[in-house]
Amino acid sequence: MFELTRRRKVIILVLVDSFLLGICILSSYYFMTPFVGIDQDYLAVNLGVSLIFYIGYGMLFKTFTRINRYTNLNEMAAIFSAITCTVISSFIIQYLFMQKISLRLQLLTYILSMFLIISSRLFWRIYIEHKTQRQESPLNKHRTLIIGAGEGGRILYNSILSSKAINDLEVIGFVDDDPNKYKTYLSGIKVIGNTKDLPRLIDELSIDMVTIAIPSLPRKRIREIFHLIESKEVKMNTMPSIEEIASGKINVSRLKEIDVVDLLGREEVKLDLDKLKSHISEKVILVTGAGGSIGSEICRQVLAFSPKKLLLLGHGENSIYLIHRELSGDPSYNKTEIIPIIADIQDREKIFHIMKEHQPDIVYHAAAHKHVPLMEYNPREAVKNNIKGTKNVAEAAKEANVKNFVMVSTDKANNPPNVMGATKRIAEMIVTGLNEENSTKFSAVRFGNVLGSRGSVIPVFREQIAKGGPITITDFRMTRYFMTIPEASRLVIQSGALAKGGEIFVLDMSEPVKILDLARNMIRLSGYTEEEIEIVETGIRPGEKLYEELLLDKERNDEQVYEKIFVGNIKGYPIQEVMEFVTGLSDDDKQLAKEVVAFARASSK
Repeated sequence: MFELTRRRKVIILVLVDSFLLGICILSSYYFMTPFVGIDQDYLAVNLGVSLIFYIGYGMLFKTFTRINRYTNLNEMAAIFSAITCTVISSFIIQYLFMQKISLRLQLLTYILSMFLIISSRLFWRIYIEHKTQRQESPLNKHRTLIIGAGEGGRILYNSILSSKAINDLEVIGFVDDDPNKYKTYLSGIKVIGNTKDLPRLIDELSIDMVTIAIPSLPRKRIREIFHLIESKEVKMNTMPSIEEIASGKINVSRLKEIDVVDLLGREEVKLDLDKLKSHISEKVILVTGAGGSIGSEICRQVLAFSPKKLLLLGHGENSIYLIHRELSGDPSYNKTEIIPIIADIQDREKIFHIMKEHQPDIVYHAAAHKHVPLMEYNPREAVKNNIKGTKNVAEAAKEANVKNFVMVSTDKANNPPNVMGATKRIAEMIVTGLNEENSTKFSAVRFGNVLGSRGSVIPVFREQIAKGGPITITDFRMTRYFMTIPEASRLVIQSGALAKGGEIFVLDMSEPVKILDLARNMIRLSGYTEEEIEIVETGIRPGEKLYEELLLDKERNDEQVYEKIFVGNIKGYPIQEVMEFVTGLSDDDKQLAKEVVAFARASSK
């Protein structure tokens, strides 16, 4: 079968353009002859010279090698340049060597050739697009509405036309909240309404998919649109961000599913970049639990401020290997020495040795056992890691004259009914109790659940949905506070820079989320209904609360030190009494669990 190679396409394009240019010159000649006497020898010379120049300038401006299914502004500019240079050069040559010139003939040739050659490209584009759509389009296309009739919408629509990856979409119309765009056209597709019209448009036009083509659209607005159409059986997604497209890592055709993080996450907090730069730049930073969800994100955020050295400390060799490989492989971080350290915070001698050897300026202590039911079954491990491990790291930091020590805490430390929360509350007491003037500034940062962290509810729900259900919830009344991992990590770093010593910072977690609503949203986002994925109530597990609080009422105050960062009015506790309690814990696991919870709850009274 005859194959139209790229070289053959170039030859055909040269011949077609030359033919069209010749037609333009001949048409101009026969049109102008009745008005201006023009010799036939002048016509022959003009024709030959113009063709030679056009082929040469076409090669120079690459008008023949720009072969694709688009005719865009760049290609039009190249054709314009080639024709303009051809006419000017032909005019000069004929004037210098023949002393014969017809300015009107040259001008008419210029206008006709510009129109005809560019029109041929546009015609070819239209032909190829329609041919491709007929050949490649699936029989059952997804009828799609695009939200955003701006540059993002234009880019997405053109990508849909050209990409085999998403050629199963049929764009029915654009939706935009700008009233000036209503009933206008973008790339030949009509703007048929605004977002408030979506429920009606979905029903009237039998829409299967709604795609957001506004990469900068705030999460709050995404949530509003989702809730507007959640009762409709349509798929909702969004195009990648402009940064992802510009970086070349993600093609615009790779539509992103709306994630539950988009529905629960808040808008990003703007950090005090100058303060953080002076706080972190050229400093030695140690992060414990560096392989975990929060610890690894703290490492990523810290590196943006160019520390001198970053120490990745963790017990799990695989997680430390992965975060070290990720960070050390990024050329933008090559100014920072990144050192992986495999160590257990329960190994007191090892931790003191690390502090003495590396002399960190700042320690972010994120290492902890965090799984509530699991710690109910293993209270001694919770005490060893969360209390004694924290004590080791904090005391080693103080002895090494670390300037700033920030402990990552949890809302479960507030009036804790369970072992995990109790051990974190006692760890807070140790950290804040070690704070002294003219010494290490110790502080803790308390916040709720982070979206998507290992072992949290969202990955569990995703796995259950992937298996076809059911989704299990311990109690349908249960609520939790949620925050994204990047936001929590940024606020931990910002809190550390604000610390004067002895504070327990509390992050504004906004409103608590009902776990049942979270499960329903995840089912909906996965393209299922509650009839297809069942939700089952299993009963509260040991140590769980129905509702969680960041602070008791008496611990609340209005001291906001930064956006979404408050200082809790939390009662201090004599460090000596805490240390005596820790050393005198029972050898019996059940009794130990009772003692830890009772002591932690008593500290809140």
